[in-house]
Amino acid sequence: MTTLTTTTTPVQRVSTLTGDLIVPLQRGYLSDESYAVAALARLRRGAGKDASQMPDLWGLADTGPLYDRPAEGGRPLSEGQLIRAVNAVHTALTLWALHQQSRGAAMHRPGSRTAPRALGAAVRQMMPPGEIAEPIRKRLVRAGTAPGLTALSQRLRELILLLRGADIPLDYALLAGQLYSWQEPTGREAVRQMWGRSYHSYRAPEHAEADSPAAAVGTDTINDLTDKDAS
Repeated sequence: MTTLTTTTTPVQRVSTLTGDLIVPLQRGYLSDESYAVAALARLRRGAGKDASQMPDLWGLADTGPLYDRPAEGGRPLSEGQLIRAVNAVHTALTLWALHQQSRGAAMHRPGSRTAPRALGAAVRQMMPPGEIAEPIRKRLVRAGTAPGLTALSQRLRELILLLRGADIPLDYALLAGQLYSWQEPTGREAVRQMWGRSYHSYRAPEHAEADSPAAAVGTDTINDLTDKDAS
């Protein structure tokens, strides 16, 4: 496990902490341990909501490491950086908890070159190989044009419901870092480009079938999943 005192940038610190918080909770949830099941139920209630609106969650995920000074003389996060970092961790954790609900496999999985888990790639994976599902694509575009973090988290919530229905995992440590960057003055365009690149660069495995569950998310499914109350 990487410690936050050895990471350098705010994005790295946010990504590392998010992964460190999710991994044991995910392991406990998949083992049906009561503390993890209860924690996820509480976290899910925060999906799509501002962190300041959910005081019940303040003590649930320890964001204290964000306040530590990095090793080797590194600078601690400024007040503005801390606010962005806590918001990013909160948003990623609550969306993951929603994604993991009732799933028997891990929905947070670190990505790799051969198995990309970025948001754009995950969205593209929901579509039939070689085809573009416009309702799904438009939801990704709509998320990218959100006017603020709360609106973004609400629009991501819709995508996460679809990913959950298709059993497609996501790299939530990566997403948390992107959510941090998205809050910076010039970060939104950069994050949109990241999502776009991962969307366009995704290639379905050769053994993928057009009628597989991950490739069969149609318009009716989109409306059904989005309308459900997942809290």
